[in-house]
Amino acid sequence: MEVQDVVLIMKDGVMTILAISAPMIIGALVIGFIVALFQATTQINEPTMAFVPKIIVVFLALVFFGSWILTRITQFTLQLYENILRMIV
Repeated sequence: MEVQDVVLIMKDGVMTILAISAPMIIGALVIGFIVALFQATTQINEPTMAFVPKIIVVFLALVFFGSWILTRITQFTLQLYENILRMIV
């Protein structure tokens, strides 16, 4: 197994992680910005006011994107299993 193969596998792994985490991160970022804007305009500084909506958005993102996330992880894992003999030798 060459160094380029290892780098390619690591790159695919990182890209998979970034892709499957993007819906939750982007959703939490948008809701966090909206809540922070609301808190800045009303001068309400309640920490739970920012925390609870983020949890709800992350949960909803997992519900809506869960099947896509599972498919993406399964494809990556199957790709690793298909190439495991080539990697060992």
